[in-house]
Amino acid sequence: MSNIENQKFIALDISGKNYLSWALDVKLYLSAKKLRHTIDEDNAASNEECVTALIFLRHHIDDGLKYKYLTVENPLELWQNLNDRFEHLKAVVLPKALND
Repeated sequence: MSNIENQKFIALDISGKNYLSWALDVKLYLSAKKLRHTIDEDNAASNEECVTALIFLRHHIDDGLKYKYLTVENPLELWQNLNDRFEHLKAVVLPKALND
């Protein structure tokens, strides 16, 4: 298996058009790095784990989103903010996909 770090990881677009695939990729990556729990409710993640996950999340979002969520210092809070902002897209994308 090739080195996972060398794979291209697309940043979350400010419009959210790639949110569903981005969210899945983030969950898979954080799981592979044993950091998935940092974006789960009631987690007991260490400060180091949270910082690592936050750096990863911030590195993979559009610059406009980075600026909007500049003061967020917790990966769970950032994850929830992005989910609240783009979750409605599931209702738009999934029914269309079912009809195809």
